[in-house]
Amino acid sequence: MAVDKNKSLMKDWYDVKAPAVLNVRNIGKTFVTRPQGTKIISDGLKGCVFEEDEVALRKFKLITEDVQGKNCLISMAWISSVTKYAPWLKKWQTMIEAHVDVKTIDGYLHLLFCVGFTKKIHQSDLEVSYAQHQQ
Repeated sequence: MAVDKNKSLMKDWYDVKAPAVLNVRNIGKTFVTRPQGTKIISDGLKGCVFEEDEVALRKFKLITEDVQGKNCLISMAWISSVTKYAPWLKKWQTMIEAHVDVKTIDGYLHLLFCVGFTKKIHQSDLEVSYAQHQQ
């Protein structure tokens, strides 16, 4: 580090504000280094992705949409609800996964997914119940 330069003085702190749907609006703070020249600070924050992965089963990614004063307004970008498939998995069967992107009238994009398993026929002599690719 150069002499007589304090890196912490070159950083601006911003409050991260969640959408109004959530109970807690202030979810944290972030910093951005002050740019040199003609660059704008808010451009450096727009599109910034925040990740919250404290809960093991659900992971959230939030993206900065707008900067108003010292507040970063964010929206949901990605949610992963990883469920524990291990108790459901059995030998001799197929796990079927499907997903689709759905765009609503107001412009939001939702990812819907479904997981299913093949079931063994009750009075069958076959030990396996695999699904074919065409089904």
